[in-house]
Formats: sequence, C-alpha cells, structure tokens
Amino acid sequence: MALALLAGASWAEDPDEAALSLPGSAPQAAESARVWQLFVEGAAARSQIRNTALAEEDRSTQRLSVDLQVDATLAPGLRAMLADRLDVGWQHRFEQRKSINTLKEAYLSWQQRNDVIVDLGYVNQYSGVAFGYNPTDFFREGALRSPVSVDPTIIKKNRQGSAMLRGQMLWDGASLTALYSPALSDPPSSPAYLPDWGATNQRDRGLLIFSKRISEDLHPQWLLYKNQGASPQFGMNLTKLINDATVAYFEWSGGRSPLLLAQALGQDGDKAFCSRVATGLTYTTSHKLSLTFEYQYNGAGLEKAQWDALPRVSLPAYVRYRQFAQSAQEMPTRHAAFFYAAWQDMLVSHLDLAAMVRRNSDDHSRLSWIELRYRWTHDEIALQWQVDSGDLLSDYGASPLRKAWEVSYRHFF
Repeated sequence: MALALLAGASWAEDPDEAALSLPGSAPQAAESARVWQLFVEGAAARSQIRNTALAEEDRSTQRLSVDLQVDATLAPGLRAMLADRLDVGWQHRFEQRKSINTLKEAYLSWQQRNDVIVDLGYVNQYSGVAFGYNPTDFFREGALRSPVSVDPTIIKKNRQGSAMLRGQMLWDGASLTALYSPALSDPPSSPAYLPDWGATNQRDRGLLIFSKRISEDLHPQWLLYKNQGASPQFGMNLTKLINDATVAYFEWSGGRSPLLLAQALGQDGDKAFCSRVATGLTYTTSHKLSLTFEYQYNGAGLEKAQWDALPRVSLPAYVRYRQFAQSAQEMPTRHAAFFYAAWQDMLVSHLDLAAMVRRNSDDHSRLSWIELRYRWTHDEIALQWQVDSGDLLSDYGASPLRKAWEVSYRHFF
C-alpha cells in the first residue's frame, strides 16, 4: 500500500480502450508534443498503522518522486522511448530513508512501414479492458516495485517493464502483436536503483495478441500466452457500446495451472483448468462523471471455506500466500467487487474527483479510497484518503494500514 509505506501493448494504445480510460492527471495537451516530460512530486502522509503487537499507532511519512518520460525520433522510422521513476520515502521525521528506482520502459521502436512496428528493449507490456482486475495482463507478476498509489490506472503506468522483442502488424481494423521475453536472471533481488531482472525476466515468456474490429461498437481481442514450464493460457477482451453513455466490457483468461496456494508454497500441485474473469459497465454522464461497476473472479484463488481455514491451519502459509498474491497482483479468493468513480471538472474547472472501493466478497473486507486533485497549467495539488477495513485475518483487514491521509504537490517542467 502506498499510503502504508508513505504512512504498452497494442490494446492499451487502441482508441477503443482509450475510450474506456478514466480521466487522469497530466500536463496540458499542448505539452504532449515535447520530446520529454518531467515532473517532481512531494508528498506527506499521516496514517494509523497496526503494529506487531496489534496496537494502532500514528505514523508520519514523506516522499519525493521524480518521473521522466522521453519519446525521441532518432531517424526516420526510428524512435527511442524512456520512462523512469525515482521514489524516495522517509519515516519518523526523515530519520529512515528508502529509495527505489523503477525503470518503466527503455526501448527502440522501428517502423519502416506504416503497417509494421518492431520494438526492442525494456517494455511495460500490459493488456486488458477491465479496471480493477486484469486477467489478461500476463506481465503484471513481480512488476510493481514502488506502490505510490492504490489507483489501478496509476499502478499499471508505474510498474517496471520486461526485456523483450515485440513486433506488431496492422491491417484495416485489425492488428497482430507477437513478443518474446527471455529469461535473464535468477529469482528477484530487489536492487534499489537497478532493474530487478529476476522479477520480470526469470523465465522465457511469449505472447500473441490478435485484435479485430467487427463493428463500430464491438471490438474483441484474443490472446495466447506461454510461460516456460507452464501450460498455455488463453485470453479474450471484449468491449461493447450499449448506448452513447454506457460501455460494457468482458475480460477472461483460462488455462491449466496449479492453484494459487500451491504456487505460493512452491508445491507442484495438481493442475486444473482455472478461469479468471473481470466484467462490468462504465457509465459516463454529460457532466464528465464516469461510474464503473465491476465483478471479479479468480478460479485459482481459495474458496471461502479454504480462505477462512488457512490462518488457523498454518499462519506461516497464510502469510506466504498473501505475499505471493500481492506480488503477482492476484486476488487471494474467488470473488470480489470493484467500484470506481471519476469526475473531471467537478463543480469548478480543473478540480477532479476520483473514488474507489474494492470489496472482497468472500470475507466482506474493503479498501476505500478517494482523491481530490486540482490542476493548473504546470502544477497539481492532491488530497487522498484511504481506509482498509475488515476482520483481522481478512483480505484488507490484515493490512497494517487502518486509515491514512496524504497531501501531494506536483510540478511539471
């Protein structure tokens, strides 16, 4: 949890997916044509934390972040892409410091023809049309190094990439993407300033993505993913325009694999066909208010009875399972619900509201989060509030964070 610490793929670039995007903070559009974008952000937070004695204590934290993005044309048809972020956090009045650098992307993109693109380097590859949980986002495991926000749209942008070779072919209303990501390192090592190759390039991986526009309001996508030593996984993304204000989406992945608990404990386990699903609706009003309701299902997670029994059977196994699920950005149980609201120019111009609720439907624990952000041409100020609630050993109730406030200031150069 960011507040606890502080107290592209073709589908992602597709205009249909962009239509589903929620308003986010960024400098004015006139600056987007620049070769580079840089911002510095300072934040201070006050939170209530449950300590190891299960007593609540107040904690103050501070953070300084520097985020750089470069998109430079080196020659006709050749571009260089770089995205890097440094987060430095302090606790106890600057007495304890922790620094983490996240190399999000660093690659060359070659486009000799309009219908063929080849990328080589460090790429943040993500897929999916859902908001809170993305079953087809096969490259999310181990990619999050510095969780500065619980907002899922920010998490996708701020994670580290994977070394890969990626190619894309385009047709009228269709595209095919193929990529290969090689094994480069042993298990994760978590260096402070260097890329953690073991987190994202521990095994050979491959992915095929085929997208096809069937009609103006129907846009399916199919995926085939293969991880070294594992069975192939299949995926599908689908969006459908219900009316001028409502978009429905469906995201699914499935394949044979051990259950999540067996993977967390390093056991082979019996393989079974496991499905993962995220489906929902986004409704947008004429006043720039977007409301998203999403149902989430993880067939590899624990059923309610298993989840309830796990800490009683083995508390160390419960802790390892939670850590594994968080690193893999997976749901620990089968069922969950998600709500997200985004209101741009709320009541007055340049004032944005974002709110989110995650609810584990198996143990009824919740994460609630809200943000107010005011934007100027080169500056932003934001106020965030977060609460984790539930029983002591529930999904969100087990988090050390109970509640937190954070204020941040960002300046774009």
